[in-house]
Amino acid sequence: MEKIQIYDLGNYTEDMKEYEKYSVRGVIVRNGKIAMQKSKEGDYKILGGGMDPGEDYKDALLREVQEEAGLIVIPESIRPIGEIEEKRRDRFDEHMIFHCHSMFFFCDVKEEMTKTSMTASEIEKGYHLEWATPEEILSGNRPFMNQPWIYRDTEFIRMYAEGKFDECQKKNQ
Repeated sequence: MEKIQIYDLGNYTEDMKEYEKYSVRGVIVRNGKIAMQKSKEGDYKILGGGMDPGEDYKDALLREVQEEAGLIVIPESIRPIGEIEEKRRDRFDEHMIFHCHSMFFFCDVKEEMTKTSMTASEIEKGYHLEWATPEEILSGNRPFMNQPWIYRDTEFIRMYAEGKFDECQKKNQ
């Protein structure tokens, strides 16, 4: 998958152990608004999360979007956008490197919805489905840019708003 961006903080040494993670992100657009998870504090994150062992990108994307938002992805609508790679010292273990590959996909969803199945931390943060314009997302995330996942998703939305992914979005439509 084509790399969109690489965020390498370089705040680690090469002799440190590395935790490598693969995740998927679903970009679902309707009437100029994007399906997002919004917290009770007001930050937005793109729907998606880590892949389970043995899971492919498509299955992970369907599962994550359903779990976080109750939206049902139409499998034939999945269109790859690209990867954002992050590498930095791990937030939970300062002696480890966190290396994350986030694969972004445009996809469409059915009109009907199902129930969510969020993690305890997502419930605690008050995450819920919100359809928001790129401007609302960029503005809402401004105070939270010190969080790496917010920075990553906000930069993706900025690139989207600038039209960087227009060709990817149109493919297969």
